[in-house]
Amino acid sequence: MPSTTSSPAFLRPARAVTPMAFVRAIVQGYARYGKDPAQALQAAQIAPRELARPGARVTAAQFEALSGHAMQELDDEALGWFSRRLPWGSYGMLCRASLTSPDLGVAMKRWCRHHRLLTEDITLALDVAGGVATLRITENRPLDPAFREFCLVTSLRFMHGYVCWAIDSRISLRQATFPFAAPPHRDAYPLMFTPDVHFDAPQASISFDERYLALPLLRDERALRTMLKRALPLTVLQYRRDRLLGQRVRELLRARAGEATTAEALAGLLNVSGRTLHRQLHEEGTSLQVLKNEVRHELAVEQLRRTTRPIKQVAQAVGFRNEKSFSRAFLQWTGHAPRDFRQLGL
Repeated sequence: MPSTTSSPAFLRPARAVTPMAFVRAIVQGYARYGKDPAQALQAAQIAPRELARPGARVTAAQFEALSGHAMQELDDEALGWFSRRLPWGSYGMLCRASLTSPDLGVAMKRWCRHHRLLTEDITLALDVAGGVATLRITENRPLDPAFREFCLVTSLRFMHGYVCWAIDSRISLRQATFPFAAPPHRDAYPLMFTPDVHFDAPQASISFDERYLALPLLRDERALRTMLKRALPLTVLQYRRDRLLGQRVRELLRARAGEATTAEALAGLLNVSGRTLHRQLHEEGTSLQVLKNEVRHELAVEQLRRTTRPIKQVAQAVGFRNEKSFSRAFLQWTGHAPRDFRQLGL
């Protein structure tokens, strides 16, 4: 994947969080092809002595520069992982093959199918069960230990980054699993995937809400050409906006109202910070208070239509401290007082 032009506005500021282990894996790719990584390391401003320093990290910009340089110099976008090269432009071909899909689900299935044309060393598959979509990697032959972690991590991140870009939305991951022991840099995994990461699992996988699969692709060929000029940040940094966040907040407010009593508690259930929750809702054109009011309105209408509970109990059930404040809010929502609404059978 190419590496030029300036960074897109949706990317987070660079921090030194990428493990040096991934840099060492790229250096091993050079060794496999009998080439010197000195120019690539220089382009990324990574001192060779840093390669062996315990706990060392590089920034997203450094890793982007290193990866882009290596992919072109080695003419292998897999950087030595597989039994055959993935020539320059291979992942761009996967992007194009998926771009005309009617929705994300079809796009991901096409990506998995076409990936087999590039290599048979691993197979990607998309499964859906119980409202959860899971992208899995099956290893069809033993991968070189020098490349295995980097290969599995990057294969998942390539696809995750692309599909987030394609639907113009962050896809919040529920879980990530990896078939190897937790590495020394395991603290980087929640930043790359989700806080719910499991090691020593049967397969490498990421899972997310099935409803993302129904979202339409919002990009065209022109946007793809622009993206491919600097695609690597999509695998290093997270897309910010989540187009399903508002919907997920509504569901939590309805189903787990007793736990989602504050913005901080709700953010915790969503595995984001309170600040991130407010910012992303603002980017969607809404707010937590607006969503709370919508859910309270819906629940109040249900209670008044389907039960004979006293208004005071209905008020408490939908989150109001007293009947007076509930009646005032309900009048603003519907133009009717709660008792009138019930009596009129609205």
